[in-house]
Amino acid sequence: MAVWRTIGVIGGMGPAATAAFMAHLVAGVTATQDNDHPRVLIDSNPHVPDRNAAALTGAASPGPALAAMAAALAGQGAHILAMPCNAAHGWADAITAAPFVSMIDAALAEALAHGPRSIGVLAVGATLALDLYGRACPVPVLAGDLAVVQPCVDAIKAGDRSAATRAGLADEAARLVAAGADVIIAACTEVPLLLRQDDVTVPLIDSTAALARATLAAARLPDKASS
Repeated sequence: MAVWRTIGVIGGMGPAATAAFMAHLVAGVTATQDNDHPRVLIDSNPHVPDRNAAALTGAASPGPALAAMAAALAGQGAHILAMPCNAAHGWADAITAAPFVSMIDAALAEALAHGPRSIGVLAVGATLALDLYGRACPVPVLAGDLAVVQPCVDAIKAGDRSAATRAGLADEAARLVAAGADVIIAACTEVPLLLRQDDVTVPLIDSTAALARATLAAARLPDKASS
């Protein structure tokens, strides 16, 4: 039986993305029975102050809410923390209650493994305004057009899974590829709920899936039977 640290999930931004992250955690475990999986504590809080408004207009910071969620999860027994929201990583320094697995670092590591000359990111306002990928990346980062990506993300949050919304994201990915991107990061957790690798002609990095893989790697403890 695998041995795991307890995982705490700072979620709800949005709820569907948190559910997708949990699905990736489950799928990422080689399990034959329930107790092969890690314990996961989830705070899915859709009332965290808006990240885009905080970054773009100086509205209320999400930092205090994120810090409180992290502390509560750690108090319940979480040994490591993960947050399936790219934009909220602009306030990741508020999360100090337990070791934190960065979604930005996880997605970039998978993107850079392809040896790109430049990386395209499909992201929303806070992620772009705070340059969360560009400031951590050793190669140039090309930003998707917010005027295209944001309406698609808003539509997905509202339950839209239409071919038109998917095509809008695919067309923007294609524009970034034409501009020189060798890899595309779905750098908003709503994007990979609709956009798929078949829609993109270069490697597409699902930031939610990348975070799940990094979280499982951080949570797994040596097997007592083999130690």
